Amino acid sequence: MSQQMSFKDLMKVLGLGAVAFVLGVEWLNWLTRHLRDSHGPLKEVLFFPSPQVCVEHLFTRRKRFPCACPLPHGVETSFSRLLGHLLSARMSLDLCVFSFSHMELSRAILLLHKQGVVVRVVTDRDYMTITGSQIGTVRKAGIRVRHEMSAAVHMHHKFALVDGRKLITGSLNWTLTAVQSNKENVMVTEELELVRPYQQEFQKLWEASDPANHKPQCTNGQLH
Repeated sequence: MSQQMSFKDLMKVLGLGAVAFVLGVEWLNWLTRHLRDSHGPLKEVLFFPSPQVCVEHLFTRRKRFPCACPLPHGVETSFSRLLGHLLSARMSLDLCVFSFSHMELSRAILLLHKQGVVVRVVTDRDYMTITGSQIGTVRKAGIRVRHEMSAAVHMHHKFALVDGRKLITGSLNWTLTAVQSNKENVMVTEELELVRPYQQEFQKLWEASDPANHKPQCTNGQLH
C-alpha cells in the first residue's frame, strides 16, 4: 500500500515539475519579449565609407560551402548592415534613389524581386540613363520604375521603405563611390512617426510620376 502511495506521490511530483517547467519557459519567453520591446523601435545609424568585405553570405544563406573570394570574411560593416536591412524585406520594398549604379545593391533588389517581394522604384530622369546605371537592369527584370517627369526638377531623395515599416534614409547614393569613398550617413528606424511621412512622400511621388497623368503637350504641331 505504501509503495502504491509512493508511486502516486511520485506522479504528482513529476506532474507538478512538468507544469513548473512549462510555466518557466512561458515566463522566459515573456521576459525576452518584454526586454526586447523595452528598447523601443529599431534605431540605427550607419556611417560610410565602408571597407570592402565579402557579403556573399547575405545572398546565399543556404550555401554549405564558404565563399572562396580573397575579401575578408565574417566582418560586419556599414554596407553589410545596409544590405541585411534591405534583404529583410518579405512583402514590399519602395525605393527612392537619385543615382543607382552599385552592382551589389542592384543584385539585392533583383533577388528580392525574384523572391516575390513587390519592388517599386522612383528615380531621377537624368541620372537613370548615365553610364553604369542599374535602373535599366532592374526595369528589364520586371521591376516597376518611374522617374521624375519634370526636366527642371531633380528627384534627389535617397530612402527606402522595407515592408512599409522600416525606413532607410540618409545622404548615401547607391553608387560604389558613395559606399567606399564618400563621407555618408544612413539612418535605419521603425519609428512610426518617422516612417509614416516617408510612406506618404513615396506614394505622392509614385502617383506624380505616373506617365498616365502626363499627357504630351503640342506646340507648333510638335509633341513634347
